[in-house]
Amino acid sequence: MSDVTEGQGGAGNVRTLQSAIRRVRTAEAERSDVVVELRDAERARLEMLADELKGVFAEVPEDNDTFVFSIGAGTPARLWIDMTSFVVLGRDRRTYRFLKDTRLGRTVIIETANLDEVADCVTDYVAERIIERERAIEGDWVIRRAKREETARRQEEKGIPAPAAAPPAAARSTDRKALGWIAAAFLFGILIGVAVLLGYAWIRVPA
Repeated sequence: MSDVTEGQGGAGNVRTLQSAIRRVRTAEAERSDVVVELRDAERARLEMLADELKGVFAEVPEDNDTFVFSIGAGTPARLWIDMTSFVVLGRDRRTYRFLKDTRLGRTVIIETANLDEVADCVTDYVAERIIERERAIEGDWVIRRAKREETARRQEEKGIPAPAAAPPAAARSTDRKALGWIAAAFLFGILIGVAVLLGYAWIRVPA
């Protein structure tokens, strides 16, 4: 019995906490290296897509603040197109997934490993959003115009005169200048009258 115990406790089977800690730290470092490499690979592929779309991004009108066009710093890395759509890589780190969040949930617009296909899809999406925005702006203008016409029609039916149109800016400027000259002439006349009175009083007062 003692021989077995001594054999199990021999030098070849000695366990120490330091060696266990060393093994665990080595394994964690290896896993971290793999995670970092995968994260860098994801970002590199998204940067390739961003380079393909650089010309598209540059053509978006400056007054259109709908789009984001940036790679987020989170995990997983995402190429944001606007506030509700982005491109992310699939689990194989090769497939591009163009996703959009809607009121009905997240929708996959396209899923492909082909860089050109996803770039074309994003380009079409940007074009569609720009057209939608232009139509919305035009629709708002049409609605406002229709409301003004409806208000004017109702006022006309009730016999309410339409408000007089404001004079042009050039006419208002001319009127202000004319009023300014009249005021200046009036003040100048007062000054001349005061000067004449003072001169007359100076002559009449005996030395």
